[in-house]
Amino acid sequence: MTPLEMLGVFAAGIGAGALNAVVGSGTLVTFPVLLAAGLSPLTATVSNALGLVPGAVSGAIGYRRELAGQGRRVRRLGVGAALGGITGACLLLTLPAEAFETIVPCLVGLALVLVALQPLISRTVRNRRPADRPVRRDGGWPLSTGLTLASVYGGYFAAAQGIIYISLMGLLLDEPLQRLNAVKNVLVAVVNTVAATLFLFVADFDWTAVALIAAGSALGGQLGAMTGRRFRPAVLRALVVAVGTVALVQLLLR
Repeated sequence: MTPLEMLGVFAAGIGAGALNAVVGSGTLVTFPVLLAAGLSPLTATVSNALGLVPGAVSGAIGYRRELAGQGRRVRRLGVGAALGGITGACLLLTLPAEAFETIVPCLVGLALVLVALQPLISRTVRNRRPADRPVRRDGGWPLSTGLTLASVYGGYFAAAQGIIYISLMGLLLDEPLQRLNAVKNVLVAVVNTVAATLFLFVADFDWTAVALIAAGSALGGQLGAMTGRRFRPAVLRALVVAVGTVALVQLLLR
């Protein structure tokens, strides 16, 4: 990488770490930057997964206040997240690279749609039932199954997996969105960590890209956690959609 490319990857890591802590979809910032730096889609995905682990952990720590009283829930859902994440990572490594390069534009497109629809998802979560309805703490097998399947997607590609988590938990649990966001950050950290552990031993990746994204995302995770409780995400959402659209066009033109 040139010094300018290295600076761009580091800055993208900061942005991705902050976005993941607040709304998710940080991969749509780092992925196109890695492609622009000359990495193949598969190498970019693996390098990105490894690099975003510190950011995911940083964001989860930053939201530790909202995690109070959710230990049992996090442990139960974390098991499914780990199983789904390792499954998705295995699919990424075992399916032909050509298959990944074919499907990844579809995944980016899906992620963009989820990011764009996030305000609608949030309104649906807030307004779906009367305020006096008893609080549901568990979510049952539909939540566990849904989050496990979402984690398979997260281990395979990761873009906007946090938004999928938030939408599922919001529909099946009676909790404030900030508390759900805290759980989302832990589940993303679990998926990223188990996938990255596998990638570290058996996948091709770019150490420079990993180090730059790791440093940037760790810093960004703390910045996102500090601002996320009062953050207006509309501008960042628009930025994510714009950057993701560039990535989608770049992938389609490859």
